[in-house]
Amino acid sequence: MNMPAMNIPARQTAVNGLAMVGFVALIATGMWLAVYSAQYIPSVVGRVGTAAVYLSSFFVPSSEEASLSVVPTASTTIPFGDTGAIATSTMSTSSTSIMPTTPVVTPAKPTTTVPGKTSTSTLQISGVSVTPGVPALPDLKTTITAVGYLATSSAESFVASSTVPTGDRPAIRFTIKNIGTKATDTWRFSASIPTQNSYVYASPDQQSLAPGDSIDYALGFDSATAGSNKIISVTADFENLITESDEHNNAASTTITILGS
Repeated sequence: MNMPAMNIPARQTAVNGLAMVGFVALIATGMWLAVYSAQYIPSVVGRVGTAAVYLSSFFVPSSEEASLSVVPTASTTIPFGDTGAIATSTMSTSSTSIMPTTPVVTPAKPTTTVPGKTSTSTLQISGVSVTPGVPALPDLKTTITAVGYLATSSAESFVASSTVPTGDRPAIRFTIKNIGTKATDTWRFSASIPTQNSYVYASPDQQSLAPGDSIDYALGFDSATAGSNKIISVTADFENLITESDEHNNAASTTITILGS
């Protein structure tokens, strides 16, 4: 059976209406995606694009030569030389007999044993004081030596200044030294810097420091937040992976003024 001709225009109108609704929905969805991108994507990119850090380091070995001081007593011999020879001295006496004499026998005095006294000593070796009986431990100490800025993108272009000019990168110089009595093995440090995203820089593994060794660093960064008394702090072994004789001298902080527009 053929449908009435009058139903064809109504059907076409319905199809056109549905197509229009779909088109409008598509346009609305595209506009919503554009607004979402404008509002949220830049902030995500900002969090991902953290500040660049510029770092240089200079290893300073312990400059003090090994020394060992021993004060001999009457019953002490001191080995020396490569062959382990022992220095000794012999004193000889001679007497001339003028006439024979009758030997005089003196009764032996009773001997008493005097107990020895317990004593401790400190030996100076490689500039490190080692006390017998005390376990040897490393001790990392952080010292900030200067604040300033980088004249270029190289950390070696450090310029000491309490104020960072507009457009330049704030920077600090600091030293981490092992003032303990044992090598550290590998370790890391962190630096909290006043960037727009409050960034904390974590260093890669640093070389082991023997007692007395130190490393001088220069660290700069960009994307800084302008203002006065901005805090920069550095912490050696921030993960607390090294057992140290003193855990309270690992961190140091300072303030700096950063100019901006």
